[in-house]
Amino acid sequence: MLDLGLLLIRLVIGILFIGHGAQKLFGMFGGYGPKGTGGWMESIGIKPGVLMAVLAGLMEFVGGLLFTLGLLTPLAAVLIGLAMIGAIVKVHFKNGLWSTANGYEYPLVLLVVVIGIALTGAGAYSLAALF
Repeated sequence: MLDLGLLLIRLVIGILFIGHGAQKLFGMFGGYGPKGTGGWMESIGIKPGVLMAVLAGLMEFVGGLLFTLGLLTPLAAVLIGLAMIGAIVKVHFKNGLWSTANGYEYPLVLLVVVIGIALTGAGAYSLAALF
């Protein structure tokens, strides 16, 4: 059951991060693509905006893909974790903890989940287990 639980966590979190990366990189799923996301990033002081949007999108997309597959899970956790730390510091921290006030509660939960899976391992239902 443990391995099934790890798979469930990896699939949900990983696929959602693939989606967030695709929003930034390709404008999919209601996202704004590199230019739109980059413009927003510049408006909050993250420069150069387009480059940073692409880097954030790559961290989320590649990190999410690796996390979903259970391949190079520590690297996936670092990529996703860096994106979440950036979100906490640059967007959410000033609003306090609770997500009801756009605080850092949710990105913190995601950060802890990916770190926990990286420390635990991806489980038997993963590409890491096959290799």
